[in-house]
Amino acid sequence: MDQGERVILVDERDAPVGELEKLEAHRRGALHRAFSVFVHDREGRVLLQRRAQSKYHSGGLWSNTCCGHPRPGENTGAAATRRLREEMGFECRLEAAGGFLYRARLGDLTEHEFDHVFAGRFDGDPRPDPAEVAEWGWTHVDQLTRDLVTHPERYTVWLAKALSVYSAGSRRVSA
Repeated sequence: MDQGERVILVDERDAPVGELEKLEAHRRGALHRAFSVFVHDREGRVLLQRRAQSKYHSGGLWSNTCCGHPRPGENTGAAATRRLREEMGFECRLEAAGGFLYRARLGDLTEHEFDHVFAGRFDGDPRPDPAEVAEWGWTHVDQLTRDLVTHPERYTVWLAKALSVYSAGSRRVSA
């Protein structure tokens, strides 16, 4: 994690109220803006990643295609595109699918985020950054939904909520 990387602090309506260093925001449990990206292929399967063990939280857990935080002054959609390229090694058109507010304790850190969900389509193999992604794979949403219930310990705490927003929102984004 970049030391000094900053996040946008927001209120419960996602209005900016300041900024803070990313790790400090997670230590304090300060509400900040985030995003989760789901990319699907022509068969309707979603691309998941297993986070690298070296991640500062949730290492080794399966999650959505990519996620992150916009930087102060950065458009959230542009940030989602940037992180998709940085983490998974490709770009595609992304559309907003909705958002949700959540709070979860992760050891000595607290995820407290207003999470914007984006959806896109890509038909190919990603080229992920091994510092970010340990493994990747395509799966059908119904299979993922069942596994989230049966084996929640395999997944990041935000995945079920983000998947629900994605499923209700823009799931069929054209290429």
